[in-house]
This record gives sequence, structure tokens and C-alpha cells, in this order.
Amino acid sequence: MNTPHDSSLGAFQDAFALALLAPAPHAAEPTALAALTRQPGFAIYRNTVLKGCIDALQCNYPTVAELVGEEWFRAAAAIHARAAPPIEPTLAHYGDGFEAFLAGFEPAASAPYLADIARLDRLWTEAHVARDEPTVMAADIAGLKPELLARTILRPHASARWAWFAQHPSFSIWRRSRDAACIDFSGLHWRAEGALIVRPALQVRWLALDAASHAFLESCAAGNPLAVAGAAGLAADASADLSTLFARLLEIGAFGLITTPDPTAKEDPP
Repeated sequence: MNTPHDSSLGAFQDAFALALLAPAPHAAEPTALAALTRQPGFAIYRNTVLKGCIDALQCNYPTVAELVGEEWFRAAAAIHARAAPPIEPTLAHYGDGFEAFLAGFEPAASAPYLADIARLDRLWTEAHVARDEPTVMAADIAGLKPELLARTILRPHASARWAWFAQHPSFSIWRRSRDAACIDFSGLHWRAEGALIVRPALQVRWLALDAASHAFLESCAAGNPLAVAGAAGLAADASADLSTLFARLLEIGAFGLITTPDPTAKEDPP
């Protein structure tokens, strides 16, 4: 049960946070804090905190910043930071919600893929800080007979993050921005595409996904055996080469847990 002292402290903290991230000095300023917030030192503190939030967003969303330019990005980040300040001490995770902010941000309307780029930056961060886990290698399944392989379950790696972008070639834009010092969008095919971002060891890696690969991964994540995942891939694209698809996912380290069936157990009837 909260005591009056606890309630007073909480009210003070809420008011302090509101004054700290107000869009302008003294905006929405509680009267009880006027003596504090009108001091010159508070203005310095206000600017330092806001700058820290903007710096964190720029670090966490480098591809967005690269595409729009530093001045545009920092102005947008300031608006977002005031509306959505950090809720945990670790700023490495700060920015959850930035994608949605950009999707509804009027000045970003001319670049409708920008929210997707923010999502990919976010997935990169999540893959980077994910827990370590052993990676399933091709050798781990090479000796399985076809009937056992069909019933084997592969779970995506703990660091694996993937997405499908139905409207824009967002992954191609993101990848080119990450890979090249000079961004060149010539020859870009404007079509739907997917992406996988994973950190199987010390380095974050990424891979373009077609519709079949994305459906295959989704099915594996749902706990389905490889036969069912393969069927899901073919349902998304009947012309897909499942062997090549599977080999590419194994090579990049997409899987982290393997469950092989008991060779002596009878398969359940359909």
C-alpha cells in the first residue's frame, strides 16, 4: 500500500519528467516545480537529456539517419523523444515505437518505406543483443534418413529476426545503405521482399528472403516439422527450390535448436 510520502514522491517524479522533456522551456510546467525549472542549470540538464535521447536514436537507427540526413533525423528524433522518453536505463534498446512514429510522421510521407527501414534497424539491434545459442549446421542433419528429416523440427536461432515487406523493396534499400558508402538505388526492383537478420556467432548477418523462404521460416517458428514447413514454402511459391532454400538458411545460421524424431517411434497416422 502506498503511503502519502510515496504518492508525493511519485507525483514529483512525474512532474519532473514532464518538465524535463517539455517542447519549450516552462511548457506544461507544474507550479510546484517553477522554482527548480526556472534555474539556468535546469535548462542545461534539459538539453543534455534530450541530446542523449537523440544521440541514442541516431545510434540505434543509423540507416534511417543515413537516408534522411543528420539534420532531418535529429529534428524528427527530438519530437519522438519528447513524446516517448526512455523507460529503461539501457539506451541500447531505446526506440521501440520509432517505426510507428515515422509511419505517421507527415514529413516522412515522401519516403513511405522509411518506417520499414526503421524496423530493419530495430531488428538488427535485437539480433545483436540477443542471447547466444549454438547453431544448427548442415552436418547435424546430414546423416538423417529422408523420413526422419521430414519429421525433424528446427527452431529459428535465438537471434533470428525476419520480416516481410509487401509494399516496398525495403530490405534492398536498407542493405545498400548499410553496405555502401555511396548509396546507389539504380536498378532497384520495386517489389515485395523479405529479410532475415541473425547473429549466429559474433557478427550480425543478413539474407534476402523470397516468399517461400519467409513462409518456411514462419512455419518452423510455429514448431512444425520440416515436411510441413516445406509445404508452406511451396504454397507461397510453387516454383521454389526447397533444397537451395534450406541450404541458404543453414549456411547463414538461421536455426538454433533441432529436435529429431525417435527412429524407432511410429509416425502418427494422418
